[in-house]
Amino acid sequence: MQLKSLLFLSVLFLIASCGPFAKLEKSTNWEELYNGANKYYQEGEYSKAIILYEKVLPVIKGSEKAEMAEYNYANCHFKIKRYIESAGYFNSFYRTYNRSPLAEEALFMHAYSLYLDAPDFNLDQQSSREAVAAIQQFVTRFPESASYERAMDMLIDLEGRFEDKAFSEAQMYYRLKDGLFPGDFYRACIVNFQNFAKDYPESKRNEELGYKLVEVGFGYAKNSAFDKKEERLNDAIRFASNFYRKYPSSAYLGKVKGFEADTRKELDAHLKLKKEYAERTAAAEAKALSEAKANEDDN
Repeated sequence: MQLKSLLFLSVLFLIASCGPFAKLEKSTNWEELYNGANKYYQEGEYSKAIILYEKVLPVIKGSEKAEMAEYNYANCHFKIKRYIESAGYFNSFYRTYNRSPLAEEALFMHAYSLYLDAPDFNLDQQSSREAVAAIQQFVTRFPESASYERAMDMLIDLEGRFEDKAFSEAQMYYRLKDGLFPGDFYRACIVNFQNFAKDYPESKRNEELGYKLVEVGFGYAKNSAFDKKEERLNDAIRFASNFYRKYPSSAYLGKVKGFEADTRKELDAHLKLKKEYAERTAAAEAKALSEAKANEDDN
């Protein structure tokens, strides 16, 4: 039975190796290869079409047939979801044939391929930034294109991913502030929250981060060294004032007021201690000066 199975598989392999595609692949007739590549492309046999286009493209380069063949070759990669390759080939097509009727579609497909390859927000966004640059190039070059709205929707989606990633990073630092070494993470929270508001001024998440900025500002100031405490407490009060101005009807208003009240109490206690310290220091200096003068008089 095993021998029969092996014989059967061998026969299938021989039949396949002698099939139309195998014969065509071995051909040295470029017209036959070109027509075969186009045939497989039209039939949706994109992997086979790629193999044949790769054999014929170097031969027909610069001819009238090269333009459509190169476009089809790029599109074959797109159809089998090899988006990085398709992006490169569409971009190469656009640079080579920028006056072609297919140039607009090629530039869009270059951007679209990069967009489809862009990762989720929680992964590195370098390829997403490349996609944004490609989309911006397309909408600038072809503002009247029928694909303009699609391109803008892609751009909005990618910007949303950047926002999601920035928010996720800000939340990560917020969680880490409760760890063993909170100081650095308090500072990182403040920087990230402020940068988020600057980069995404229209985001609905700014209200939540604005409230957390007040909370973190108070925690950072409360645990600061004596000589830095006053400045950081005043920063926390300023964060609260900015929150009231931006979100006068916020659901976080009560919590913000609570943190502001705690901050002002901490500031009052700090200023009192600072005054007492200054008075003691001044008294000690005056005493030392008086004693030094008395010693001089005795001498």
